[in-house]
Amino acid sequence: MFRTRYLPAFAACVLVLAGCSDRGKISSLADIAGKDVAVPTGTVADQLVLSKIPTAKITYFNSVLDSALAVKAHKADVAAYDAPILRNIAAKNPGLRVLPEPITVDDYGYAVRLGDNDVKTAIDAVVAEMKANGEYDAMIKRWLPDRGEPAAMPVIEVADGPVLRFGTAAITEPFSFVDGNHAVVGLDVEIAQRVAKRLGRKIEVVNMDFGAMIPALIAGKVDMIGACITITAERATKVLFSAPYYQGGISALVAE
Repeated sequence: MFRTRYLPAFAACVLVLAGCSDRGKISSLADIAGKDVAVPTGTVADQLVLSKIPTAKITYFNSVLDSALAVKAHKADVAAYDAPILRNIAAKNPGLRVLPEPITVDDYGYAVRLGDNDVKTAIDAVVAEMKANGEYDAMIKRWLPDRGEPAAMPVIEVADGPVLRFGTAAITEPFSFVDGNHAVVGLDVEIAQRVAKRLGRKIEVVNMDFGAMIPALIAGKVDMIGACITITAERATKVLFSAPYYQGGISALVAE
């Protein structure tokens, strides 16, 4: 039996544990109302969250990984960002999971310069063939495993034709990132390599800031761009998008 003089300390422990428990009791988007939501600074994740959950309390962190680790450390209730990137983080960090219900739903696409229909047609054909023969599903499992790190980049035959300059932002693991060998790899890079092979061209990967990709494409510094780029009507006035190759959007990462 507890003696009276131990009750204040015991009560404090209960309160601390209850606080941690409260942060973990999020099983749907409705539970996020009034909660602390961590987002990477400089993104539109905060606007998208507030458009659906106006009572959410936004807290800013330097990166999406910092946002996710804040949830794991109970410094935030939720982290919000692109679903596949959160899935990648959750796969490598036991105790975190992505809610099945998305906050927003968006289509990702590659972009080429307006009028560059040959490259767009090749992108669409490669993705369609991969989906038809099962290679697309195998690729998703390779880059987005339920647990652990993405698998190694497959070896794809390199053509000897003109260079296809592929612009990407290698901060969107598992779509585009720098691996342990300091090479830019990922799902987006793999598809781009397959497109180059189809066109009989050799690929040159150009790593750049995300915000610089569309200006670089328009200026002719690269021929094709991809890094979880959301297809929007505004962007489609400046570039030519491929057919959507992945459905993503903003999701919520929470503690188990």
